[in-house]
Amino acid sequence: MFILRDLLTALQAPFSTSSLGRERAHWFVFTLLAVIVPFTSSMTSNLLRSLHTLFGLDLNRRSFYTFMASSKLPWDPL
Repeated sequence: MFILRDLLTALQAPFSTSSLGRERAHWFVFTLLAVIVPFTSSMTSNLLRSLHTLFGLDLNRRSFYTFMASSKLPWDPL
């Protein structure tokens, strides 16, 4: 699990240091974990449900869908 923690920490680094950037980095890592855990398919609605069930995150549906569709995610450094 240390390898996974180190990888997920590194994946958060390219995000902005603003409060919104930190929030997006947090959501990004938990979304990756929700995809990895064999709990559900990776459809966005199922991911939102599994983030709540597995990790206890109470995300606003609209904000999460906006995050998932964002063109501002730092894909190049990732």
